[in-house]
Amino acid sequence: MPSIFAYQSSEVDWCESNFQHSELVAEFYNTFSNVTFFIFGPLMMFLMHPYAQKRSCSIYGLCVLFMVIGVFSIYFHMTLSFLGQLLDEISILWLLAGGYSIWMPRCYFPTFLGENRSQFICLVVIATMVSTFLSFLRPTVNAYALNSIAVHILYIVFQEYKKTSNKELRHLIEVSVVLWAFALTSWIIDRFLCSLCQQINFSYLHSIWHVLISITFPYGMVTMALVDARYEMPNQTLKVRYWPRDTWPVGLPYVEISDDHKNC
Repeated sequence: MPSIFAYQSSEVDWCESNFQHSELVAEFYNTFSNVTFFIFGPLMMFLMHPYAQKRSCSIYGLCVLFMVIGVFSIYFHMTLSFLGQLLDEISILWLLAGGYSIWMPRCYFPTFLGENRSQFICLVVIATMVSTFLSFLRPTVNAYALNSIAVHILYIVFQEYKKTSNKELRHLIEVSVVLWAFALTSWIIDRFLCSLCQQINFSYLHSIWHVLISITFPYGMVTMALVDARYEMPNQTLKVRYWPRDTWPVGLPYVEISDDHKNC
C-alpha cells in the first residue's frame, strides 16, 4: 500500500495529462490555476473589513480558509497524493461549515433548535467533525458530497430570491448562480467526459473550475451578507459596491455598511 504522502496515491486523477510540463508537478494547469485563491482571498478580506467589523470578525476566518483551500489544492494537484486530496476536500468542508454558521438565516434552522444560533453552530461543528472522519472512509465520494451541499445552499438562495424585491440582491443571486453553474459544468465534463476532452485536445476544464469557483466566492459572500442583513441587521443599510470601480462592467462585489455598533 503506497504512503498517503506518495505521488499518485490518490484514487482521483483528473483529465489533464500528468507530468507533462514538470517532473515535480503532476497536473501543471490544475496546480497553478489555484493562484486566483490568493488574489481574491486577501482582496475580499480587505474589501469586507468594514462589514466584518460590524457583523462578525469570523468573516476574516472564511477568507483565510479560502486561501488554505488554495494551498491544499496546489499540493493535491501537484502530487495527486491521498493526503493532498483529503486536505483539499476537508478544507472546503470547513469553509462551507463556516459560511453556514455565520449566515444561515434563523428561519431555516432545524425546528428543535428554535432560532438559537449558538446551538446551531454547535450542531454544524459536530456534523462537520463527523463528516471529516467519514471522509477518510470513502474518499472517492467526498467531492460529490461537497457538491451536494451546494444544492442545499442553492435551495436557500432560491427561497430568498422569491422573497426579496431588492434589485441588488436579485442581481447578485443571478450572477452567483450562473458562475456556479458554469463552474460545476466544467467540473462535471472534466470528470465524466474526459475521453471527449482528450479527443479535442482540451483537458483543462478542471483548472477552469478553479478560476470560476474562486470568482464565485466573492459573489457568494456578498449575496449571503445581504440575505443575512435582512434578518440580523434590519436597522442598518448595506450598499453593494464593486472593486475597482462601480462604473466598470466587471468588478468584485463588496458591501458598505452604515451605523456602528460592533467592533473587533
